Amino acid sequence: MTLGMQGLSRSSPSWLGARADASGVTFRAFTTVTDRVSVRLFDRDGSSVRRTTPLAALGDGWFAATVADAATGTLYKFVLGDAEWPDPYARALPFGVHGPAEVVADAFAWRHGDGVHRPLAEHVFYELHVGTFTREGTYAAAMEKLSELAKLGVTAVELLPVCAFAGTRGWGYDGVMHFAPFAPYGTPDDLRRFVDAAHGLGLSVFLDAVYNHFGPDGSYLGVYDPAYFDHARPTRWGDAPDFTNPRAREYVLSSARMWLESYRFDGLRLDATHAIHDEAHVRAPSTTVHVLRELSDLAHAMTPRRLVIAEDDMNDPRLVRDHQMDGIWVDDFHRQLHATLTLTSDGNFAAYTPGAEGLAAAIMGGWLFTGQHFSPWNVKRGAPATGLPASAFIYGIQNHDHVGNRPCGDRMCHHASMDAYAAAAALLLFLPMTPLLFQGQEWAASTPFLYFTDHHEALGALVREGRKDEFRGFPGWDGEPPDPQALTTFTSSKLVWEERMAPTHAEILALYMNLLTLRRQDPVLRDGSREHLHAHASGDLLVVRRWSGSDTRVLVVSFADEPRDLTALEELEGASVLLATCDTATADTIPAHAATIFARPHLG
Repeated sequence: MTLGMQGLSRSSPSWLGARADASGVTFRAFTTVTDRVSVRLFDRDGSSVRRTTPLAALGDGWFAATVADAATGTLYKFVLGDAEWPDPYARALPFGVHGPAEVVADAFAWRHGDGVHRPLAEHVFYELHVGTFTREGTYAAAMEKLSELAKLGVTAVELLPVCAFAGTRGWGYDGVMHFAPFAPYGTPDDLRRFVDAAHGLGLSVFLDAVYNHFGPDGSYLGVYDPAYFDHARPTRWGDAPDFTNPRAREYVLSSARMWLESYRFDGLRLDATHAIHDEAHVRAPSTTVHVLRELSDLAHAMTPRRLVIAEDDMNDPRLVRDHQMDGIWVDDFHRQLHATLTLTSDGNFAAYTPGAEGLAAAIMGGWLFTGQHFSPWNVKRGAPATGLPASAFIYGIQNHDHVGNRPCGDRMCHHASMDAYAAAAALLLFLPMTPLLFQGQEWAASTPFLYFTDHHEALGALVREGRKDEFRGFPGWDGEPPDPQALTTFTSSKLVWEERMAPTHAEILALYMNLLTLRRQDPVLRDGSREHLHAHASGDLLVVRRWSGSDTRVLVVSFADEPRDLTALEELEGASVLLATCDTATADTIPAHAATIFARPHLG
């Protein structure tokens, strides 16, 4: 064995962790808590130590050494002083976030190029959780279903977070190792094969990335330098990065770059951007770029250009205008629609008045709350979305939060009639806003999507009790939610693909395929301009009109309990039915809880 410092200067290295090349493996670490750092190598099963090798101090907290007889597959941890710790920059953690990291290569035999670049207006997102998308719960098994998604007509797959988190199952929002894929789903190359296969089918792939906090278990970055985290701003989910520290900023930006470059994701969905606080930008806005803008700039500068989507519950148009993000998840549309279809008034739904009028207002404004008082939070919420393109609004009937944060993980199809559920699909896919589907939505899946975890005993008990407390006093609920720590809570959330061909499920699936085909092929529905969109309420009917050139399409959705006469609607003069969610729909009458798309001469 030999140690070397080839190519290493006393200046800050550009990366941390481990990299293999012809000279061996170079290990690099940064810490402010000790002046002694070593790398400890393990046998292949990770149970016994091969040896411990000191790293050379480069100054200013940087340490590095090249181990000549190490190679890809080598397992290691760093030793700070006399204490052994996992590497927070690890690229693979086959034994979990508390175990040794594995040296892996970035090289991969890509077959389908750098990605599938398309404008956001042409995206139809499909959100999936790898662990419950298939019975096996792996990247490889999910890859086998990609052809079904392409056949469905979606254009982009969005993965719930896959960066490493503690335990063997979970939603992924408690990630702690932001450079390593979650090992129970498969190896790094398994994830690359999934992305590559999607690209081969013409599907873009997005990754849900969580940079507003680190999870409560297995977060070792602060062990190396406590200043990575903002200890004055605690969150109930875990430590929040302190972006006044350049190292914290670089950690997040480097992680994002790695997923986009090394794994060729076509874009990122950033979790809870309203919870990403950049105090450095607040203190010096004229000289410090907000970290959200930096993430957007990083993605947009790549070839092909990557996209960045924000999850934001504050209806903040600055995310697009100032931070240059491409789109924003909009909850107002879902909440208003859900309240209208189910007459739900619990939690956040208490701020929404059921009815077509609220839906029309949400559609015309992009979102509903533009500065009004939002009673569930007792705050003024939102600002006008003037000037934002239709594609910037990501609309969904449901997503993982909408379903999983209910006591029993119930979907909209478990509450609304199937006719109303079909009408909701027609509305979602008729609008020029960018639609998002949640796994199984396309066939009205019978399975729930529950909140599930696999924490150690003490943390698991806190999560279990917190879940119970969350739903005490929940309107219409007097039971206990399924135990998030129970294995059955996880397994019952897995999709049952076989049910897609059963009666009703197959009908809903066919409707989604027809709606997506129409959205893709119809020249009016391909025009994504908000200026060519108008929505209004006519009693318990929602009337949405879109036009392009001399062509007009009109969607009528009935929220009534009885059939409604349409002859008084001027928009339908001379109209013909293009697609209906009920067989009995005509230009004169619409059944209860149904939707119909019409073509008619241009209205001017």
